[in-house]
Parts: sequence; C-alpha cells; structure tokens
Amino acid sequence: MSDKLATPLLLLDNSNMITVINQGEFKCTNLSFEEAKAIMELHTQDEVLRCFTNNTIETIIFEYLGIAKQNYQYKNIRNMRVGQDAIVFKLYTTPSETKPIIKTIEGIEAKKIQNVYVYCQFISRLK
Repeated sequence: MSDKLATPLLLLDNSNMITVINQGEFKCTNLSFEEAKAIMELHTQDEVLRCFTNNTIETIIFEYLGIAKQNYQYKNIRNMRVGQDAIVFKLYTTPSETKPIIKTIEGIEAKKIQNVYVYCQFISRLK
C-alpha cells in the first residue's frame, strides 16, 4: 500500500480539528489559499479523507479555492497517525458592524448579523 493511502490527507474544520490532534506532537503552519489548493491537487481523490460534514466548508473548497469537485470519502477520525498531514479550513466569525437590511427574492427583509471569514492551516503529526 502506498504511503499516501496509508496516511491520507485529512480535510478538517474547526469542530473536528481538536479531536484529531488529541495525542502526539504536531507542527502547525498557516496556509494561503493557493498553497492549500496546491497541496490538495497533489493528492488523488482516494488519498484524501473529508472529516467534516459542514457543507459551507465544501463550498469554500470547490468554489472559492477553485478546486475541481471531488467526492472525498467521509470518515470520522479520532487521532492522526505519525507522518500524517491535514488541512484545516477554519471559519472565523465576527459581528457585523453595519447591519444593513436587504430584501430577499421573496420580498422578506434580511439583516446582516455577522461576517464569516475563512483561513487555512496545515498540520503535520511529528511524533
């Protein structure tokens, strides 16, 4: 079995990152969106596991990063293996300072209440 299949790249979000770095020593590095895209493109669909169920994160991966739509297998991971890598898509939410009100297509008023930002981190388990 290839090393990439034995230790697939994990795609994580805020909610499951803490679970997978439960045990061991890790190195964490901030990533640009271009770096995240390049790392993901180095792996085939079978070499990547999606460890989250948040559809917003998938939209970010495929639409914003411009990565071709893949059907990554979902798996709930409890601990990363030594030598395994992960990309974390972290949502960062702040209250909206402006709170504008808009009309939806249906004619209902909607108020902006928060701003949502995303950034990426790369995690490697060393020991």
